[in-house]
Amino acid sequence: MNVAFPFRVPGDGRTATADDDRHILDLIEQIVFTSAGERVNRPTFGSGLLQLVFAANSPEVASATEYLLRSSLQQHVGDRIDIQEIGVLAEESTLRITVAYMVKRTEERRVATFVR
Repeated sequence: MNVAFPFRVPGDGRTATADDDRHILDLIEQIVFTSAGERVNRPTFGSGLLQLVFAANSPEVASATEYLLRSSLQQHVGDRIDIQEIGVLAEESTLRITVAYMVKRTEERRVATFVR
């Protein structure tokens, strides 16, 4: 079993767990919203996308953002998923990220959208 994200202890007093599909989604979310260097003992974990929220909106920034996210996802969860498509949309101070992926274990296609 996998530890649930965010970490919590439900009423039974045990650490909350997540099934494999939920765990993969949790990992993707953590990678999207974590800056490299933020995690102790995992200095490369994360994508640093939140730093781009206030960057000028341009095709170059969108391409750089997609590249950062794709490489980070490939590095940290590439053994569990195949990334099919990444969409990044920045409007004012809002960042919308869509990740389409296939879970290797089940060959199911999934789409996750994150807004910050």
